[in-house]
Amino acid sequence: MGFEVDEDILQDFLVEASEILEQLSEQLVTLERQPDDKDLLNAIFRGFHTVKGGAGFMSLTALVDTCHKAENVFDILRNGQRQVTSELMDVILRALDAVNLMFSELQNREELTPAEPELLDELERYCRPASADEVVAPVVAEPLVSEQVVAAQAAAAEPAEGIAGLDQAQYQQMLNELGPTPQPAPSAAPAIDLNGTDDISDDEFEALLDQLHGAGKHSGIPATEVNEPANSEAIVAASSAATDSMIDDDEFEALLDQLHGSGKGPTFTTDAENEVESEAQRAVNVEQAEPQASVAAPSMPAPAVSAPAKPEEKPAAKAAAAHSPAADTTVRVDTKILDNIMNMVGELVLVRNRLLSLEANHDDENISKTVANLDSVTGDLQGAVMKTRMQPIKKVFGRFPRVVRDIARTMKKEINLEMVGEDTDLDKNLVEALADPLVHLVRNSCDHGIEMPELREAAGKPRMGTIRLTASQEGDHILLGIEDDGAGMDPEKLKSIAINRGILDTDAAARMSDNEAYNLIFAPGFSTKVEITDVSGRGVGMDVVKTGITSVNGSIYIDSALGKGTTLQIKVPLTLAILPTLMVLVGQQTFALPLTNVDEIFHLDLTRTSMVDGQLTIVVRNHAIPLFYLQDWLLKGERRARQDRGHVVIVAVGNQQVGFVVDGLIGQEEVVIKPLDQLLHGTPGMAGATITSDGGIALILDLAGLIKAYARRYV
Repeated sequence: MGFEVDEDILQDFLVEASEILEQLSEQLVTLERQPDDKDLLNAIFRGFHTVKGGAGFMSLTALVDTCHKAENVFDILRNGQRQVTSELMDVILRALDAVNLMFSELQNREELTPAEPELLDELERYCRPASADEVVAPVVAEPLVSEQVVAAQAAAAEPAEGIAGLDQAQYQQMLNELGPTPQPAPSAAPAIDLNGTDDISDDEFEALLDQLHGAGKHSGIPATEVNEPANSEAIVAASSAATDSMIDDDEFEALLDQLHGSGKGPTFTTDAENEVESEAQRAVNVEQAEPQASVAAPSMPAPAVSAPAKPEEKPAAKAAAAHSPAADTTVRVDTKILDNIMNMVGELVLVRNRLLSLEANHDDENISKTVANLDSVTGDLQGAVMKTRMQPIKKVFGRFPRVVRDIARTMKKEINLEMVGEDTDLDKNLVEALADPLVHLVRNSCDHGIEMPELREAAGKPRMGTIRLTASQEGDHILLGIEDDGAGMDPEKLKSIAINRGILDTDAAARMSDNEAYNLIFAPGFSTKVEITDVSGRGVGMDVVKTGITSVNGSIYIDSALGKGTTLQIKVPLTLAILPTLMVLVGQQTFALPLTNVDEIFHLDLTRTSMVDGQLTIVVRNHAIPLFYLQDWLLKGERRARQDRGHVVIVAVGNQQVGFVVDGLIGQEEVVIKPLDQLLHGTPGMAGATITSDGGIALILDLAGLIKAYARRYV
């Protein structure tokens, strides 16, 4: 495909359309639950309209065709000529999938794949009113007018005795009581005699409509179309009648600005513009109605009409203020630039740490004040730069309504999705890293957790199950929760499956607690499904979840109650750019343990250790934890006897707690991860290196990789 358009224009379109398409997926699922939400209908219409406009500017015909047909469907829905149904939403969501596919191809500068002809035909069918054999009445904005027409037509069709005795004046008075309907002068149409017994003729009926709407205003145009350009002549005439003088060019331009926005013609507008436009239109309609009503009832004294110049100044000024260009407060920056800035801030943090270490050895007050000031400024700069990398968790949560909706439709389940804390911010790298694990967990809750509606009813539950996603910030961590009110998990059944698949032996299963049994679902190849489906059953989903979460120094906790539901809680650091660590000594070497994994620290007490199944363990609060000497793994070249003294650092790796014996504790320190040299790539258990506050080098440990390499049974 040739991309002759300017690259900057294309990039602007890709950024704008990407945001719109992400919103559309969630909005469409919400619309299916709230079909009467007019604001949501308009928002979806605008979304397809905007993407279509940008694609049309770049001559992306395939993308334009699909968006145009989808836009037409929502125009029909807005006009009330169709109702939102699950079948219609299936077609629209397929259309959105086709648009997303073409958008992905556009990002990769590939030839666009047009939507399937069958899909376009389905969209074309939904672009027409609900029944082709039925003439759908246009939606009228003002119900008062339609009531007048119905009342007048009913009066015209009544038998003679129903309205006998009404003369022309009484009939006119009855019409006046119906409402302040604009009426032409009596000479504009012949009088209609309704005292006879015969039906009125076509000419008399036309005259009646002229009296109700004004001559030539009843041609079937819905009241919602009063903003068409042809109507401006009637508005000018109304303003002329009100002021008894012709308006000048400035007044005419102001009037158009009230109707269409400053400097615009009749085009698609935003909600704020529509609000200003509707206020201006109502003001014009009132002014238009007053002089005509006074002419239609000559027996009443005409009220004095003041010049409308002053009343019109306020809406005109309001419209001008509303449409004045706002100052641009945003700048698009390449993420590579942000990463470079973050790296430089990381270097500054290292220098700050070095100065703080040196300052502790000097008693100079001026140096102390300067270093303290640098520490404060560096901390503020670090926080500000981190905010530029932050994105709301909604970037991930936004895809789940569609996931839940599709699975529920496929499996014939009824599932309600609740999302809390969508505005919680976290590092953009974490947003990307958590996307796949969270999708697996949500799909797992839909498939394994929520029961079929009939089973839920039999168990005394509502037919519709509930899945709840939560996100919150606690200190320097983000807590994510996935809860469901489904069937829950049976720990004994999980143990039995693990034994049958060779993941666990009988003795180990007997000693296992319920919470440890729940963690078996994260074992590679473990699945409770007997039958493999498109949703689950292969035993790889939860293993991917665990791997993805531990790769970002996160942990996952699971709890369940049989028959009541399951809760999973994920804990991840706020950012991956600067890592809080615990510095420890092993021999004479300094190592950094990610602080997010550290649960507890205490002095080594050999009286609390014992051997279980050939593994040294330490008992902490009546719970046996495997214990390892880090020197055995990290200092293999040094033959050293195990020390009776030291410190035990309890760390959480996934769902397993492990104790590490270290020779000394240095303290907590924020570090910047530096990649290892190419010669050291692949070294088990090493995440990178950093420069310490005393100018030395410390290796940062990858605890999950370390245990996987040297104690596989505890992964």
